[in-house]
Amino acid sequence: MIRTVTSTPYADQKPGTSGLRKKVTVFQQPNYAENFVQAVFDAIEGKDGATLVIGGDGRFLNREVIQKAIRIAAANGFGRVVVGRGGLLSTPAASNMIRIRKALGGLVLSASHNPGGPTEDFGIKYNIANGGPAPEGITDAIFARTKTIDRWRTIDADDIDLDALGEVSVGDMTVEVVDPVADYAALMESLFDFPAIRGAGLTMAFDAMSAVTGPYATVILERRLGFAPGTVRNGTPLEDFGGHHPDPNLVHAKDLYDLMMGADAPDFGAASDGDGDRNLIIGRGRFVTPSDSLAMLAANAHLAPGYAAGLKGIARSMPTSAAADRVADRLGIPAFETPTGWKFFGNLLDAGMATICGEESAGTGSDHVREKDGLWAVLLWLNILAASGKSVDALAREHWATYGRNYYARHDYEGVDSARADALMAELRAGLADLPGRVVGPLTIAGADDFAYEDPTDGSVSRNQGVRILFEGGSRVVFRLSGTGTSGATLRVYLERYEPADGRLDADTGAMLADIVAAADAIAGIARHTGRHAPDVVT
Repeated sequence: MIRTVTSTPYADQKPGTSGLRKKVTVFQQPNYAENFVQAVFDAIEGKDGATLVIGGDGRFLNREVIQKAIRIAAANGFGRVVVGRGGLLSTPAASNMIRIRKALGGLVLSASHNPGGPTEDFGIKYNIANGGPAPEGITDAIFARTKTIDRWRTIDADDIDLDALGEVSVGDMTVEVVDPVADYAALMESLFDFPAIRGAGLTMAFDAMSAVTGPYATVILERRLGFAPGTVRNGTPLEDFGGHHPDPNLVHAKDLYDLMMGADAPDFGAASDGDGDRNLIIGRGRFVTPSDSLAMLAANAHLAPGYAAGLKGIARSMPTSAAADRVADRLGIPAFETPTGWKFFGNLLDAGMATICGEESAGTGSDHVREKDGLWAVLLWLNILAASGKSVDALAREHWATYGRNYYARHDYEGVDSARADALMAELRAGLADLPGRVVGPLTIAGADDFAYEDPTDGSVSRNQGVRILFEGGSRVVFRLSGTGTSGATLRVYLERYEPADGRLDADTGAMLADIVAAADAIAGIARHTGRHAPDVVT
């Protein structure tokens, strides 16, 4: 029986770059999650009899919200819901599931790399039929509906057993509980040379960070590729990620970094995040930045069967270093610079204009799905290592000797008072016209702008995407506020220095960026505005 529940709007349900993210306690408010799910369904068309995919990263509240979403979907006319066993689906696996099931879309329940637990973060994101995040037109419609919603619909039915594979009925709708790994693993095996990887004799360590990629990595790395038992560390998904922050960077994956820098390091080290869409790559004695990883993967992708025919184009987010642009130029293919947010890549991938995409925030992917994909990047690296017979360090050195090196770092100032962060950005934007020609220490500013992007596929324009300060010689600093946190503001400062192929290619990154760090504070007044004299996280 369909039941209508009277409700009132919440004012804070505007989806960000990756859906609606709030503290668990916010989502636990009466009707909060229900309002948002109903608003999604009210904003989209074609629900009657359609298929909907639902899954998440297993964080606290995941199972509870899935049960609610199933009943709301049944009351709104969906014909089938496909849900991962245990409520689990990594974000790239959910994208793949939407595509192969020809679903109308999917609800991905995650706050990605943010911490989980009763007092931590939760999120809901709607992905469209191509498997990618909803574009702004849909998220704007969802937000508009959240401001006027006065009821949500559900059906009187018991919770389903999320741990039992098979089909059950919820009202007139079929709910299918599926193995969350099988279809994704098959996709990976179609793209990469698993026999070559198995035969290469490589050793590795993979840190799943007690998050959703644990089951995927165990099946693919240990069972299908034959890596030793125990290769996958922290492989059981936990509601609170073991009390850790599931962000694959050098701060939160320090144990892996220390292992890979030690005397007994395996050949290859990697990690992924809460929902499986990000990656960390470390070879024995060599950390590879996400920006460099994108460029090196693009330069060597032809070694994997799925990309043997070559790439159509390479896309990167604006804050990501220009290293990939140099690869595109040598390959004679287009390079695209987009705003932050994977949805901007989706249009390029759908149009066949790009094959590989990446973000400096450790997200890399290709046209196999419409999300970034942590394990995909790990497997492409393994395929390249197996096919070339070279180490990560050797590949990196050869790449820099060919293309030059973009020394790169990101400084995050987390939990900054929002008013102060906004004031910093407003002052920066107001002074852009006066910056060209200004000398800051040994650096001369060649140009400055507030990045805007015109999508080549549909002509849409996105403005105010981050302030760029460009120095003579190819170096730069970028300032933007993050849209992925749940409290305060995160000021992100991206620092990049280009060193040509005949320059200093293996110097200390901190030393090479020191002048740019000083210039960033002088130009933006970071300490003056925020009261911070050092970033909280350096990646």
